[in-house]
Amino acid sequence: MSGAPVVVVGAGPVGLTAALLLARRGLPVLVLERHRTPYDLPRAVHLDDEVFRVLQHAGVADDLVPLTRPLAGLRLVDAPRSVLAEFRRDPAAGRNGWPQGSLVHQPDLEAVLAAAVERSPRVELRRGAEVTGVTADGDGVTLTVRDRDGGADRSVRATAVLGCDGANSTVRGLIGSRMRDLGPADRWLVLDVRSPVPLPIWPGVSQVCDPARAATFMPVTGDRYRWEFRLAPGETVADLTTPAALRRLLAPVDPSAVELVRAVEYTFRAQVADRWRSGRVLLAGDAAHLTPPFVGQGLGLGLRDVHQLSWKLAAVLAGEADDDLLDSHQAEREPHARALIRLALLLGRLMTGGGRGAAGMRRAVLAVVRRIPTVARLATDSRTPPLRGPLVDRRGRAGRRLAGSLLPQPWVVVEGRRCRLDDVLGDGAAVLTADLDVRRADGTTARVEDPTGMLRRWLGGAGRVDVRPDRIVAAAR
Repeated sequence: MSGAPVVVVGAGPVGLTAALLLARRGLPVLVLERHRTPYDLPRAVHLDDEVFRVLQHAGVADDLVPLTRPLAGLRLVDAPRSVLAEFRRDPAAGRNGWPQGSLVHQPDLEAVLAAAVERSPRVELRRGAEVTGVTADGDGVTLTVRDRDGGADRSVRATAVLGCDGANSTVRGLIGSRMRDLGPADRWLVLDVRSPVPLPIWPGVSQVCDPARAATFMPVTGDRYRWEFRLAPGETVADLTTPAALRRLLAPVDPSAVELVRAVEYTFRAQVADRWRSGRVLLAGDAAHLTPPFVGQGLGLGLRDVHQLSWKLAAVLAGEADDDLLDSHQAEREPHARALIRLALLLGRLMTGGGRGAAGMRRAVLAVVRRIPTVARLATDSRTPPLRGPLVDRRGRAGRRLAGSLLPQPWVVVEGRRCRLDDVLGDGAAVLTADLDVRRADGTTARVEDPTGMLRRWLGGAGRVDVRPDRIVAAAR
C-alpha cells in the first residue's frame, strides 16, 4: 500500500463496507480491528432494499443474496399469539431492485464483506490492532496503535480516520464526543436458536403486543431463529432461561428440541453522538447513533452513513472539494438518524406500551386500520425519510417532491442489455432527464429503456434530476 491510507477503525459490517466503498474510489484503506478473530455469533438480522443498494455499490450484494431470505412482512399478535393484524410484503424486488426486507445471519454478511476485502488490492485488514490515540492536524491524522499480541505501540499516519467501532467506540471517546439520550434504555433478552426441523413460525417478523411481556420472534436464515423478550425490572437472563421459563416463552416450540446458541441481555438505546467530526476523524454507524429495534434500522443507518460519506471524503482527498464538505456528514445524517430513532421509539410505545386498557384499545384500532390499504402500505413500505441538508436543493415543485429522496432502481435496458439502474449511472454524480437520457460525471451518456414504467411515473413532470453519487436526488426541475 503506497501513500498514507484512510484508516477505518472497526471491521464490522459498517467498517468493511466503508473500506470497500473507499477502495472503489481509488483510495488506499487500512482497517484496524481490535479483536483477533471475527465474532461468530448473530447480532443484526435485517437489511432493507435501500441498504442493499449500498452493498451493491460495494460489490457484494449478488454474493450475499443467496445467504438471505426475503422478509414476508409483519404480524402483530397478542399475548396468546392470536393475530391482531398482518401486513405482507412482496418477496420480489421492489422499487430499489432488491426485496423490501431481507433477513440475514450477520456472520454470513461479515464473511462476504471480508472475502471482498481480501480480494481488493487497495484494502489491508489488520486484526488484533487496538487504537489508543488519534491526533488530527491540518492534512491528516496520526494514530497510536497497540498490537494486542504484545508488540510495542506504534504510530500510523492516515489521510483520514473513520470511527466505525461500534456502540462502545474508542474513536468517539478520543475526539471528545458524547452520546445524548433521545429516549429511555430498554433491557431485552435475546435468544438465538437453531432447529434441525422447520419450526411452526410465520416467515416474517411477529411482534407480540403484550405490555406484560413484549416480544419479537422470527425465522432468520436456514435453521436459525431469533426471539427477543423485554425484561422486567430486576429480571435476569438466568431467570428466563430455566427449562420451565423457556417452555413458557417459546411455546409452542419445545426448547428441548432446539439448540440454544445464545442467550444474552441486550440494552437497546436511543442515542445520538453530539459531535461526529474532529478534523478528518469522523464517526459512522453505532459509534454515531444507537436505535431501538422496532423499525429494524440499526445496521441500515450505519451503512447509509458510510455510503453518503465515502464520496465526500474521496472528493476532499482528491482536492476536488474543501474539508468543509465533511461538515455535511453530520448535518445530513444526524437528522435522518434522529427521525428513524424517534420513529422506532414511537412504534415501540404503540405496539408494546400501556397496560390492559391499552392492549384492548390496540386490538380495537388494529381491527379497523388493517383493512385500510393506505395503512397497510405504510406498514410495509421500506422507504426512509428524505434527506435534508446543505447539499439538497428543494426549490421548485419537482424539487419539493423529489429532492432528498432516493432515486428508484428498476431493472432497465441499455443497448439491449437488461441491468440495474445504479450500474448504468456509474460511481459519480449523474443527470437523468425526462427522456431517460443519463449523463454521467465522466461525460459519457446512455439512453435507458424503462420497461416497467417506474422511472417515468416517478419523474412525473420533472424534466431533469441531478443525482448524487449516493443516489440521493440533489435537485429536480
